[in-house]
Amino acid sequence: MTKRSELIQRRKAPLTVASDVAPKAVNDISAGLTVLLADVFALYLKTKNFHWHMSGPHFRDYHLLLDDHGDQIFAMTDDIAERARKLGGTTIRSIGHIARLQRSADNDADYVTPADMLSELHEDEKALALRMFSLHTLCDEFGDVATASLLENWIDQSQRRSWFLFEMTRN
Repeated sequence: MTKRSELIQRRKAPLTVASDVAPKAVNDISAGLTVLLADVFALYLKTKNFHWHMSGPHFRDYHLLLDDHGDQIFAMTDDIAERARKLGGTTIRSIGHIARLQRSADNDADYVTPADMLSELHEDEKALALRMFSLHTLCDEFGDVATASLLENWIDQSQRRSWFLFEMTRN
C-alpha cells in the first residue's frame, strides 16, 4: 500500500469509541451536543464582540462583566465537545460548521447601545438555557446521567449570567 492510499484509508476510518450507550442515544445526544456547541461558540463570540465594543458611563463594569461571562462560556466548549466524543459521536469541525448549526443570531451592527447589548445577551442566555433543558430531557429519555449532570451545571451558569444581565438592564 502506498503512502497516499494509506492516508486515504485513514481518512475513511470511522471515529469509534467504546461506549455502553445505545447507538441511537449516541447519535441523538451527540448531535444535540454538537448543535449546543455551535450555539455556545456563537454566544461566546457575541459576548466578546460586545465586550470589545462596549462604551458609555458604565464601560468598566459592563466591560469586565462581559469578559467574565465570555470566560465562563468558553470554558464550556471543551467539555461539550469531549462529552460528544466520549459517547462515541463526533462534533463540530470548523467555523463554517458552527455557522450552519447555530440557532442564535449574530450581531454585526457597527454600533449597539450598551443597554441593547446587555438585553440581547440576556435573551440569548435564556434561549441557551431552554435549549439545554431540552437536551437534558433527551438525556433523561436515554438514561445518560453523565451528560444530564453536565447540562445541569451549565444551565445553572447560564441562568446566573442571564440574571446578572437582566438586573443590569432594569430601570
